Amino acid sequence: MAASSNSSLSGSSVSSDAEEYQPPIWKSYLYQLQQEAPRPKRIICPREVENRPKYYGREFHGIISREQADALLGGVEGAYILRESQRQPGCYTLALRFGNQTLNYRLFYDGKHFVGEKRFESIHDLVTDGLITLYIETKASEYISKMTTNPIYEHIGYATLLREKVSRRLSRSKNESRKASVTSEEHTTVEKWPLMRHLCGFRRGHHLGDQISSLVRRAALTQSDTHFNYEKTHNFKVHTFRGPHWCEYCANFMWGLIAQGVRCSDCGLNVHKQCSKHVPNDCQPDLKRIKKVYCCDLTTLVKAHNTQRPMVVDICIREIEARGLKSEGLYRVSGFTEHIEDVKMAFDRDGEKADISASIYPDINIITGALKLYFRDLPIPVITYDTYSKFIEAAKIANADERLEAVHEVLMLLPPAHYETLRYLMIHLKKVTINEKDNFMNAENLGIVFGPTLMRSPEDSTLTTLHDMRYQKLIVQILIENEDVLF
Repeated sequence: MAASSNSSLSGSSVSSDAEEYQPPIWKSYLYQLQQEAPRPKRIICPREVENRPKYYGREFHGIISREQADALLGGVEGAYILRESQRQPGCYTLALRFGNQTLNYRLFYDGKHFVGEKRFESIHDLVTDGLITLYIETKASEYISKMTTNPIYEHIGYATLLREKVSRRLSRSKNESRKASVTSEEHTTVEKWPLMRHLCGFRRGHHLGDQISSLVRRAALTQSDTHFNYEKTHNFKVHTFRGPHWCEYCANFMWGLIAQGVRCSDCGLNVHKQCSKHVPNDCQPDLKRIKKVYCCDLTTLVKAHNTQRPMVVDICIREIEARGLKSEGLYRVSGFTEHIEDVKMAFDRDGEKADISASIYPDINIITGALKLYFRDLPIPVITYDTYSKFIEAAKIANADERLEAVHEVLMLLPPAHYETLRYLMIHLKKVTINEKDNFMNAENLGIVFGPTLMRSPEDSTLTTLHDMRYQKLIVQILIENEDVLF
């Protein structure tokens, strides 16, 4: 059988807008093997078994030996029964005939049936999936081990042809976006992290969208150099695909009934579990999959919205600087919790269109509270868990010059989107300290407020948190006071 033959089951379609490009060639060998796999044959017990668990059917034969089970299966491929262990009453076994031998599996139930990681609604589905897996792994073990050696993900033949067409569309979007007025601060270039304009409108107005395969879109993103250079890992989670599905990395069929592979919950990339280890960190989140603003990973949010920083940070800081820099106790005084929650819901619901103007929220402390809440709700803090201990160690250095150098070195370890967000926030907090005579907030006071907001220990320990608080405060204080040097 040809390992790379065309398959009409791929579900991939190319519109007239891109019909000159060759769609991926889905490899159907493993699909054909799945079709050949033995089908389950339930061997029913002729008598009513006492104390049969309610979640098992007539395939349960009670307490019998392995030899008896083997005889009942009669050498028929795919035949199966359930039995209770003679040696361990209350423990159940699936006896399954495959490859001219009887295989025995310890069977469990917790609301669903399972013998390994996969959980099934019925014994029939469990056996079906098991037979498919056994058959494919028996017939194609060597083939499976080589699936990732020549992936279509890295060698998409039509990506180059598509690039010119997509680039023209991106260029139009880029020119339109440049017409919008932006502050000089937003044009600042970070020397250590070259930040490029993202694909403004690529997933909105000017894109091939669902008209071409996700592979084509992903290839265009990879080839384009007009986006922010924010690297992002894929957020892969085990997924059950309905109907035949092919891996978007190696182009091979994803076999089995359930949990056939993994899907990136941020961009929708579908791959085998083993292929996911080889996929580069090029996730481009889709806004359709990002359901909220708060509690969303920072890099995921900025890539989904094609922004340099989280829009919450930009919008809140603009509002605060427009009307609140001289407000006494800025960031120290709390706004009403219910109003802060209202702002949070507005961002989650309306995104960048959320209205946080003075006519809606006259108390500036509501806006500062919403900004602080955003930082607290991040699943990975702005100062990441990976760099936390390094920042704390830097704060402990006695010599001021050496300490500053150590802080600078750790800053360079932050993911680009985190670095840029922290940089922008520190520029803003420096402006707050310039107005200290009116707002009574100096760098030390802001360090007390923002230390535990921007930094959280990876250890969920109250003792560690209390011990590190003074160092958290000192780090933020250093970042504010030396913003022009560090960033």
